[in-house]
Amino acid sequence: MVSRRQWFSTLLIFLASVAVLMVILPLAVTVFATGPGELRAVIADHEVLKSIGTSFLAGIIATLLGFVFGVPLAWVLARRNFTGKAFVEGLVVLPVIIPHTAAGIALLMVFGSRGMLGSLFAKAGLFFVDSIGGIVAAMVFVGLPFLVSASREAFSEVDPELEKAAMIDGANLRQVFTHVTLPQSWRGVTSGAMMMWARGISEFGAVAILAYHPKTVPVLVFERFQGYGLNAARPIAVILILAVLVVFISLRLLANRNREP
Repeated sequence: MVSRRQWFSTLLIFLASVAVLMVILPLAVTVFATGPGELRAVIADHEVLKSIGTSFLAGIIATLLGFVFGVPLAWVLARRNFTGKAFVEGLVVLPVIIPHTAAGIALLMVFGSRGMLGSLFAKAGLFFVDSIGGIVAAMVFVGLPFLVSASREAFSEVDPELEKAAMIDGANLRQVFTHVTLPQSWRGVTSGAMMMWARGISEFGAVAILAYHPKTVPVLVFERFQGYGLNAARPIAVILILAVLVVFISLRLLANRNREP
């Protein structure tokens, strides 16, 4: 006779398996439904290659900007108490909640040719609408919460006594941050950067509204699906899925190797 504990454990394993299946099944069906010939044809398509290059380049630029501005924000949230901190914390995760088509409209109001910042940048010859600058702005907006949240959690796990000891030994705040805090929290920061990059290159709504051109992979997939149907869009989606998987697996292997003594 099965005990209550065994029954509940079996139920949890079953529910967990269903959750994994909900993620794996769509990806597996999409990948295995695409033959090698279709993939070769897509790889030879200049427009597809250009869209992949645009997505990856914009994603890297957005992630670097996120690191420059988001990591200091994460440190402030982890180490400082100030009036309005709860409001700032809520504000940081707001882009995750807002529908991304609405985010695209909001970004257009700011970075459009008549927008608050867009008009100023236009005088310097920098335009965001239908440009890679607009793609980067959209990717930063939707991806920054992932980097900030992961980095803040990583900074919170660093023992403040280590930082105090370094300052007692004569280190200034910059030296403490670069030689103590970051080395102790780099895995969390790297994980957040990976999530930001992946979220950025997968974004469609905000990118399509602010900068439809040059086309990123999600925009091209949508365009091919609208114009030519599922069979034309599926191979491009598979290329993006495989490319992201290769990058993530490589980074995971590198992280695991660095953990080994």
